[in-house]
Amino acid sequence: MPRPAARLVPPAHALALALAMLSALVPPRSAAQDAAARPLRAGIIGLDTSHATAFTKSLNAPEPKPELAGVRVVAAFPGGSPDIDGNTKHMEEYTRELRDVHKVEIVDSIDALLAKVDVVLLESVDGRPHLKQAEPVFRARKPVFIDKPVAGSLADALTIARLAEESGTPWFSSSALRYSPSVRKLRDNPAVGDVVGCDAFSPSPLEPHHPDLFWYGIHGVETLFTVMGPGCVSVARTRTEGSEIVAGTWKDGRIGTFRGTRQGPHDYGALAFGTKGIVLGKGFGGYEPLLVEVVKFFRTGKPPVSAKETLEIYAFMEAADESKRQGGKPVDLEGVLARAREQAGAPSK
Repeated sequence: MPRPAARLVPPAHALALALAMLSALVPPRSAAQDAAARPLRAGIIGLDTSHATAFTKSLNAPEPKPELAGVRVVAAFPGGSPDIDGNTKHMEEYTRELRDVHKVEIVDSIDALLAKVDVVLLESVDGRPHLKQAEPVFRARKPVFIDKPVAGSLADALTIARLAEESGTPWFSSSALRYSPSVRKLRDNPAVGDVVGCDAFSPSPLEPHHPDLFWYGIHGVETLFTVMGPGCVSVARTRTEGSEIVAGTWKDGRIGTFRGTRQGPHDYGALAFGTKGIVLGKGFGGYEPLLVEVVKFFRTGKPPVSAKETLEIYAFMEAADESKRQGGKPVDLEGVLARAREQAGAPSK
């Protein structure tokens, strides 16, 4: 008996059938996977610093670098501090650039910003309003990077850390110098060996509304802690009109110093003293190395710098001010922290 002729499947039907079979083998995407694939919407608080424009230019580039992709600035709140020299002029200039060049929506309140974004860059150049600006961010539980200085006082910095912990909101703060290649090469460097000391340096101009080192010396102080790590227990400071020397003693007996300059050439760097050698790292590596870490943080929710280390850095700088008031006498960081906790209304530890 003759066999029936085979039925030919039209090519279009065959393709559809193959695609259907393939799709059955691929599990459907979860809501979490879909959310992870969407770009994170970033909002900026404070348009009175060049950091706001530099970060936006990199994140919103037509083809951002792979390590910066997936985060885009979509909204910004200008903020501003009229008693900081040049602040209003800078804020107007940077606001125009974000609105007209980078097509970022400018909003009139932090609450309006928070309704439009997933993550926040708190960029106000003035540290004093940071606590008030961060409070609604913590209530909304939006991950936030707080640019330097983290606050206008150590008490405010402690309150920021407490509110973040209570709300379960990821946050971190850092100077861009922490991630400069010249500084990073001093960490875990075989030519240095174990770090036994460090002399860090940066410009240190003063601003009358901030503790002396909070305004700009933070760059060199953060460099010092990047190389030495945390563990400083006391600080002594020598100051003249043209420079600062702040010597810190670590609990393991190591000594690290910060030199702040206000005369002559201004540069950034550190000399690391190790068990195997002495190595100089010098120069500023730009903002993108820091921004890469900020993007990683926004993606993972894991801060690259702990709140504990950040608070120790600001206690170091506050202790330097106290040492100046006491004529250069050594000042314990724990005593400075205890007083700041009292000012912040937090229990002593």
